[in-house]
Amino acid sequence: MAKPLELQIDRTAKTPLADQICMGITAAIDSGVLASGARLPSWIDLAAQLGVARGTVRLAYDKLAAAQLIVASRATGTRVTERPILSRRQDSPPEPGSFMERYQEMIAGPAIFQMGVPAKETFPAKLFARIRSQSVRAEASAPAMYPDPRGELELRREIAAYLAIARGIECLPSQILITCGFASGLGLTLHALGLEGRKAWMEDPGFPFTRRGLELARLLPVPVPVDADGIDVDYGLRIAPDAGLVVVTPGQQAPTGMTLSLGRRLHLLDWADQAGAWVIEDDYLGELQLTGRAAPALASIDRAGRVIHIGSFSKTISPTLRLGFVLVPRSLEARFAEVAACLAPPPGPSVQLATAEFICEGHFLRHLRRTKRAYTARRDALLRCLEARADGIIVDTAGLAVLLRLPDGAPDVSIVRETLPFGLAPAPLSVWHASPAFAKPGLLLGVATCPQQYVERSCDRLLEIIHRCTSSR
Repeated sequence: MAKPLELQIDRTAKTPLADQICMGITAAIDSGVLASGARLPSWIDLAAQLGVARGTVRLAYDKLAAAQLIVASRATGTRVTERPILSRRQDSPPEPGSFMERYQEMIAGPAIFQMGVPAKETFPAKLFARIRSQSVRAEASAPAMYPDPRGELELRREIAAYLAIARGIECLPSQILITCGFASGLGLTLHALGLEGRKAWMEDPGFPFTRRGLELARLLPVPVPVDADGIDVDYGLRIAPDAGLVVVTPGQQAPTGMTLSLGRRLHLLDWADQAGAWVIEDDYLGELQLTGRAAPALASIDRAGRVIHIGSFSKTISPTLRLGFVLVPRSLEARFAEVAACLAPPPGPSVQLATAEFICEGHFLRHLRRTKRAYTARRDALLRCLEARADGIIVDTAGLAVLLRLPDGAPDVSIVRETLPFGLAPAPLSVWHASPAFAKPGLLLGVATCPQQYVERSCDRLLEIIHRCTSSR
């Protein structure tokens, strides 16, 4: 006997009843409620069950038969067609040891000591949500038109004004392109420059995602060591004077935290001018410097037009916005605009306009001041706790992180994986190095994600894991 179907129909909906019946049965087949070979009620019985006209059900059955989901026979009745058994699709885990496995580990969270994530407590979420909801309504009621591929003019104006005040850069809104975060800005830049096959200097240690991005763009990363003055320009000139690109974090070197010295800055810009090379300035923290005033941006002293400045709101507002920007020399405006229009469009207008108003009304700068005070207090509390407990481990400050330098041979990647079940997520220093043979073990502890009330307990747990993992070697 046919199994009764529990179909729901809505007589007030605009969707015709026959289509509702068809969609309901299709869903039951796809979900496995109706298995292959299952018998359906006759269209006369189902019409009586649902209280609809027989012709309505017959029309639904005709559509299902046309889609080869059911088959009708005088001998066996109406049945679900035989279909192969499909296992439910699930996301497969990344391959062990692959780049994506490390990527997933580094973005997992939320967790204490996690790098690259701003503190949730310091951000005026309700205020920003109100501004953003207004922008969403304005976007929905605006004429349906394609937006400017360079980004909304209001946000580009606000960023240009902010860069002039906070980073010492004089620029026009036309030089700024809005991107979906730093990675999007890097991709836009590498597409526009067209340097496939060329060498590119890369700080060592340096951001592993940037290094992988250069490789994917078919450039040849050349590791250049950093010291107390930043990237060693003379070393780069000795091993790769023909490089076409250099990527630097001059404000606060990632991950060690030092500032590129003025002498190194001038030397780097002079080489780029003479060699016709390009300099990508990753200004990942902007003016979010906890000690003293942030150093001027490298782009602020670039007179030859060789610096491409990439910024992001991921550390200052939220990485969920996926919002960043690229500042390009005047000579590259048209080229970058073409690539943006065809290959790298910006995020939707509403998030851009909300951010523009957030900056324009002074909320952004006030938020940065509050954030600096909170992060400074968290960093100081973390340093005090570690210095009192971490025997034999060198403790340094590194931008928005505290760096624990572990003994040679310490398995920092394994230590990090041991901490994850306890809600801790420090970053291993060794993966920031280009060559495992020269990698120095260490742990980077993000201060933004370490509220003071959890400092002592988290440090005790972390140091216990470090001791256990290092003493067994």
